[in-house]
Amino acid sequence: MTDPYQTLGVAKDASADDIRRAYRKLAKKHHPDLNPGNKVAEDTFKAVSSANDLLSDPEKRARFDRGEIDAAGDPRPERASYRSYADAAGGRHYGGGQAGMGDIFSDLFSQSFERENRPMRGRDAAYTLSVDFTDAITGTQQRLSLPDGRTLDVRVPAGMESGQTLRLRGQGSEGANSGPAGDALITVTVLPHRFFRRDGNDIHLDLPVTLKEAVLGARVTIPTVTGSVAMTIPGRSDTGKILRLRGRGVPALGSRPAGDQLVTLTVVLPDTDDALESFLREWAPATETNPREGMTEAS
Repeated sequence: MTDPYQTLGVAKDASADDIRRAYRKLAKKHHPDLNPGNKVAEDTFKAVSSANDLLSDPEKRARFDRGEIDAAGDPRPERASYRSYADAAGGRHYGGGQAGMGDIFSDLFSQSFERENRPMRGRDAAYTLSVDFTDAITGTQQRLSLPDGRTLDVRVPAGMESGQTLRLRGQGSEGANSGPAGDALITVTVLPHRFFRRDGNDIHLDLPVTLKEAVLGARVTIPTVTGSVAMTIPGRSDTGKILRLRGRGVPALGSRPAGDQLVTLTVVLPDTDDALESFLREWAPATETNPREGMTEAS
């Protein structure tokens, strides 16, 4: 990975303000929103952001400067020094001559080999998983195919939202020298639904109803995320009236209570109905009302 100082185009003794100004200039120039479809700009923006994350953190920057971590922020293998091996040998100092120097390099090679071949944890691997709306609400298990040909069975808990990440322990990159594997980080994308919308723990549904159902009331069957249920439409219901089905939203989980399903009625008139038109021409309401009363023309 490129040196972060080179990525931002600043000197190693650059001040925090120098780093901040360099990052803002480069981020603005290469931001994906300003360079749609430009893969080079996208990669540059990611590299600039990563370099800024490291150098804008005083502790990380100091550790990088000391050679303790690399440009990605991962620990570097420890490198031995002559002093450390003298200390490891109980403070004894080797005499001159070929035998003494041989002992020094023997210890140096042995301990350096041990350090560089110690078990190292593998890197985490990032994946994305698309889940149907109802499956995300009720919970599911889905198989994810990986680029290397492996598959992972991913359990999606009930109530999962878009952008949330699942962690599968030990399913990332293999570790070095028998070290543990990294984790798989799976970001979930919930696909939109034709009828349902989610708002917090509630599910919204727009329900078309006939004029007769709205005026006289009716018992109708409607969909929910867990299956169809019967619901009563009260008489004289208007477009926009909201009916609540308690407990039919996102299921309860732990301390999270179950959400509701909110059904908004929409009165739909028939395309053609001569009898209805004839009736309305002759019909006069018992009390004249103006549904637009109080409205004024826009100024």
